[in-house]
Amino acid sequence: MNAPSAAYLETKELIVLPALITLAVTAARLAGELLHGPKILFNSEAGGLWAIVGIIWLAPIFGVYFALKLAAHGQGPQSGLRGMAAAGLALFGMVLVVFFSHAASRMQVQQSFRGRLIYIWVVVAAAALVTFPGWPALFRTLAAYAYAARVPVAIITFFAFWQDWGTHYDATPPDMPEGLGLLAKYLWLGFFPQLIFWVSLTILAGMFFGSLGFVFVRLVHHKDPIEQPSV
Repeated sequence: MNAPSAAYLETKELIVLPALITLAVTAARLAGELLHGPKILFNSEAGGLWAIVGIIWLAPIFGVYFALKLAAHGQGPQSGLRGMAAAGLALFGMVLVVFFSHAASRMQVQQSFRGRLIYIWVVVAAAALVTFPGWPALFRTLAAYAYAARVPVAIITFFAFWQDWGTHYDATPPDMPEGLGLLAKYLWLGFFPQLIFWVSLTILAGMFFGSLGFVFVRLVHHKDPIEQPSV
């Protein structure tokens, strides 16, 4: 009974500072959009893609941070080779997302608003789960961080839809069905995307860059020397 409690507290301590930094960036993003800041910083279009101020950019950074912290406490892969395997699984997950996203263009599911959303949620969630065997401790830490980062966004999204803030949080895609009520709109475009799609994407990015960061540090410190055959 004591071990799970200790592990939980350790994860909580590990993610608290990154979660607070992420919350600050979320607040800055919201303020920037409400004040109609530059699009390059605060893109208020649907999806809000490529805006400089955004929490998705933090996933690779904190992925490396978590990986190095875990490794320093003996919770990392036992060798650089296993770290590469973890990065390989994350890369494989990303390839799955790209492959099935392109495959969707040839499938009937893309023609349906709800079907398209469910399809991509399942694909990205499955891709994230693929990475778990590579480094379970990092996966669990990233999952905890991802929810700590995305739950506040999910809450903001509800108020954005309710009050029509005109931000990327309440922007809607062109194929959204007419007549959706507040709750339905929020669930389809706010709640589930934040807590499935974006959480999974955070895990994928964090696992890939975190594992690579781990391997790089081991190589720099020569912790995986290549043994020369004796003569």
